[in-house]
Amino acid sequence: MSQIRLSNISKVYDARPATANKILAMMAQGADSIQVKEQTGYSVGLYDINLTIDSGELHCIMGLSGSGKSTLVRHINRLIDPTTGEIWIDSPLNPDGTAINILTLNDKALQKFRQSTVSMVFQHFGLVPHMTVVQNVAYGLRVRGVKKSQRHEIARHWLNEVGLDGLEDSYPDELSGGMQQRVGLARALAVDTPIMLMDEAFSALDPLIRNQLQDQLLELQSKLKKTIVFITHDIDEAIKVGQRISILNQGRLVQTGTAMELKNNPVNDYIAEFMNANT
Repeated sequence: MSQIRLSNISKVYDARPATANKILAMMAQGADSIQVKEQTGYSVGLYDINLTIDSGELHCIMGLSGSGKSTLVRHINRLIDPTTGEIWIDSPLNPDGTAINILTLNDKALQKFRQSTVSMVFQHFGLVPHMTVVQNVAYGLRVRGVKKSQRHEIARHWLNEVGLDGLEDSYPDELSGGMQQRVGLARALAVDTPIMLMDEAFSALDPLIRNQLQDQLLELQSKLKKTIVFITHDIDEAIKVGQRISILNQGRLVQTGTAMELKNNPVNDYIAEFMNANT
């Protein structure tokens, strides 16, 4: 099991607690993040997010630039800590199967959590240029202390799975953008965490390669059943890959549902216009 539950998550950047509380009170009274920025000078990344992502679900988080989608996904592995709220995640670190509030983890426990539970695929690949392809894919296993022969065997398996067999000894700058992103995907798969975070992972690629990687992701997910949080600004991509879609606007979660639910039962004009304009 690898369910993710975000409870009352809000993020105000660079504000002391008293100031953050005043800003969140403004949001509770109906102010939006633009008004808060104009009146206080502080930025609200997220406001009162309540969202459950089911175990084994490929869940898309989407919205326009500045909506808070990348901020949200970075809370799940605590690259960003919230101002308020709790983040509960099922983790192999807890043998009795109960969820962990990851905000309670100290630095050592957080490091173990990241190694055992969550991996990330970045928009701009994040490969180490002086490492070969196989070394890049095996890097997370190296950090875990897996011996070289074993980690390289695992890395080669996943390179084969993403269609890059034979390129193990190449360097990132010898590969196309699409190939580099396949390396990034293989690296995330190699560590075999139950949760994968994909932040605009395909957005830097041309449409043909992007479509191929979407297909490959769906094929792999049909076998692996990981919990995948997939960030995108493209509604067509979200409809194609997401079992459910959550749409953010100015740091607020507006609606979550299947593509059909969002299309046929929008909660407000924003969702209706968003879906009609992009589908």
